[in-house]
Amino acid sequence: MRISSLQIFGIATNSIADANEALAKTQSQLSTGQRVLTPADDPVASTKIVQLNQELARVEQYNNNLNIAENNLLQEEAALDSVLNLLQRVRELTVQAGNVGPLTPSDYTTLAAEVDSRMDELFNLVNTTNVSGDFIFSGYKGKTQTVVGSATEGYKFQGDEGETRVKISNNTTIAMSDSGKEIFQGIPNTLNSISTSSSSANQSDPPVRISVGQVVDQAEYDEFYPEDIVVSFNADNNISPEGKNYTITERSSGNVIVANQPYQAGTTIEVKGVSFSINGSPVSGTPAVPASRSFGADGATSFPPIPNFAATNGSFDITVGGLTETLTLTSDVTDLSSLVSAVSSPANAAALANLGVTIGATGFIMPAGVNMSVNSVDARIDAVMGLNTTGGSVSSDGVVTRHGDELFIDSADTQDILTTMVRLSDAMKQYDGTSASGDLVSSVVADTLSNLNNTQTSVLEVVAELGARLNTVESTRQLHFDTELVSREILSELQDLDYADAASRLSAQTLVLEAAQATFVRVSQLSLFSRL
Repeated sequence: MRISSLQIFGIATNSIADANEALAKTQSQLSTGQRVLTPADDPVASTKIVQLNQELARVEQYNNNLNIAENNLLQEEAALDSVLNLLQRVRELTVQAGNVGPLTPSDYTTLAAEVDSRMDELFNLVNTTNVSGDFIFSGYKGKTQTVVGSATEGYKFQGDEGETRVKISNNTTIAMSDSGKEIFQGIPNTLNSISTSSSSANQSDPPVRISVGQVVDQAEYDEFYPEDIVVSFNADNNISPEGKNYTITERSSGNVIVANQPYQAGTTIEVKGVSFSINGSPVSGTPAVPASRSFGADGATSFPPIPNFAATNGSFDITVGGLTETLTLTSDVTDLSSLVSAVSSPANAAALANLGVTIGATGFIMPAGVNMSVNSVDARIDAVMGLNTTGGSVSSDGVVTRHGDELFIDSADTQDILTTMVRLSDAMKQYDGTSASGDLVSSVVADTLSNLNNTQTSVLEVVAELGARLNTVESTRQLHFDTELVSREILSELQDLDYADAASRLSAQTLVLEAAQATFVRVSQLSLFSRL
């Protein structure tokens, strides 16, 4: 068998390359410390290694989530602990304020000043932010300030009822925040109470404001409860001399409680056992433009000939806002004056009054601005009035009065803690030594103590929940630690290199490579030319 020089070189090259590849692989294993460098090295082990690395990555992310949750929960717990301490101090001040006899107005002013200070402190605690700048009591609206407002215009909760949750294991999520609405806002009230607000449709700029209000006569208010009160600003010409004025109505029925009262900013208003004040310059309503339908509006009146209404009466209907009344002409009409007299006869007066329609020198007038229609089936009515009553003669120039800015006093069975403190402070500031002011302080103190109890209970319930969540965080963290430890042990067994075995293999592979290289040198010198 003959072997060409080309085959000799090819075989030698392949052998040296294989030996060199094996040596390089062993050197890479030694340098990385890993047995499996590519899936081809051990397909089964490679699959398990990928799964274990994925599990370790999940555990790392869960641990990061646990750290975030723990920091938020600890911050919330610290804030609520401060709230509890503050409420305890307010309770002490409230109990002290209940001792009406020996305390002077000056003493109450001092107590009210500290309540105001504590109110500002509580306002800041409710608006606590975390390291990310999110308001911890705003629910899902973390970037929105939890509560806005002041003691003079009341407080408004701007967050929602959501709880920010984070995943801490494959099948477990945990709430790392609580809504301030649940903790501070919806506090059950022992007595029927109120909440005040301004209509979102108000046009005044700056907006007209209503105080938080106070129930000053609980018995009177209890009779009115649960009705709501609406304060609407009327057209300036509703009073004389003209000026801003308001009407107070019952929201459900529209019944007027107080009508056309002159407005003076900051003045205390008392109605149905409730006291409140309004500040600012409200936008007034617009006055009504009377609706009218003059005789002869649709055609000339027939004077003469004169329809004989004395012998045969003629009837027609007037409809205003869905209400219809029938009027009857019972006397002959000889001119415009006698037509006015016939239409406004004593027999028709009650029907006109019921509609709110008046008769002027030239026709029908609806002062309230509601458009009217005049209808009949008698052509004589058309002729004498100059109106197309058989086809329906309708006015179109009426414009009803429209209210301006509105303010609401709504019934409420809950009361937020900030409003409770405002009302306590206001009652103490109003104390002037009279029995009436003393009764108000006593009533407000009793209501405040009850509300403080309910608020403390609400806060303590959340604090207990926070403790349970922190325990869950700790136990889950320990579970992840154990999982990570086991996973790393298995991963080490699958991919870590046996250095002793690799070192022996490296020596053998080095020897093989050197032998292949030496053999090639000798074989490459075998040639017939060397024998000549």
